[in-house]
Amino acid sequence: MVQTPPKSLALEEFLQLPETEPASEYIDGVIIQKPMPQGEHSAIQTELAPAINRVIKPKQVARAFTELRCTFGGRSTVPDIAVFLWSRIPRKENGGVSNVFSVAPDWAIEILSPDQSQTKVTKNILHCLKHGTQMGWLIDPDEQSVFVYLPHHPTAVYDELGMRLPAPEFAKDFNLTVEELFDWLME
Repeated sequence: MVQTPPKSLALEEFLQLPETEPASEYIDGVIIQKPMPQGEHSAIQTELAPAINRVIKPKQVARAFTELRCTFGGRSTVPDIAVFLWSRIPRKENGGVSNVFSVAPDWAIEILSPDQSQTKVTKNILHCLKHGTQMGWLIDPDEQSVFVYLPHHPTAVYDELGMRLPAPEFAKDFNLTVEELFDWLME
């Protein structure tokens, strides 16, 4: 669902609007509501974020968040999974996690939904990379493939079952193969 905001609606005004379910994103002056996640999307998202956190969170290296609004570079998007280095997680004065994240994630992960534009999602990942994200994944459950985006590198496609998926350097201990990722759809 695409809504063109009134000409006077700026990013700051968008951020004052009530949240929608599913989330709406503000991209190039246009409000776009994300499609409602379906079974495959939900299964991967609910398994992947905790799997990442089991490796990186105990040592306070980084933390994975699901459906977190990230506002930076004139856009406000909601990656399916946004991973932030521990030192870059916005914090309140008491040390707790802030509600507002005005920085790009260090690792952005998107899971393609059946009614979602791959081009739109890819543009969101590229926007993240332009603003400091170290790596982006686009997971396509239908094709059982993962597109991996890195700054200044060609896009790589991982679609063979035994292939180990790359992770950013800070998450080098996170090990997952294409087969393990898509096996979550069989459980």
